[in-house]
Amino acid sequence: MMNEQDTPSGFLLRNLLKGLLWFAVIITVYILIEDYLEETLSHQMETLANREFLLFSIFTVSEIVFGIIPPEFFMILWQHQGDLPSYIINLSILTVISYGAGVLGYYIGVTFTKSPLFRKLYNKYLIQYEYSLQKYGMYLVLVGAITPVPFSAMCMLAGSVKLPFKPFLLICIARIIRFAAYGWMVWKFPGWFDA
Repeated sequence: MMNEQDTPSGFLLRNLLKGLLWFAVIITVYILIEDYLEETLSHQMETLANREFLLFSIFTVSEIVFGIIPPEFFMILWQHQGDLPSYIINLSILTVISYGAGVLGYYIGVTFTKSPLFRKLYNKYLIQYEYSLQKYGMYLVLVGAITPVPFSAMCMLAGSVKLPFKPFLLICIARIIRFAAYGWMVWKFPGWFDA
């Protein structure tokens, strides 16, 4: 993830390309198994997609706990229903949850830096990003916002070293842009390959 000679823009570009590659893999797999899902799991996917509160709750916990479940899973689930207005509303709610989880992560970093639980989380999950945070600062938060690098973890780190809050909030807007772009691609790409 880090390179001694890396510039902030090179670091951002490299991680953005990794993120786009990961997204391309997810979309390709979805396109390849879409017919299978339609034939065998359509009813189960429909039932699950209609349980919005449960899905939003799961996503909230995932986003607070380092983004365990990729948001694209939820996007694909709702795209499968084929209802664009509901898809946009659900995607908007996911975006607000993710942005809010990032802000919460920042405050967790600020407030609980000295706590034993935070130190345990830090030593287990966050320490690998410490050098990058020192070297790249807000660029690391930007990378977390637009790539699969754990966004909430980057926000916790930003809070733990007390990066300026207003620039942090502005950088986190990239998370909204990511969700809008990925959401559009999840909605559109499978249809491009229909006969």
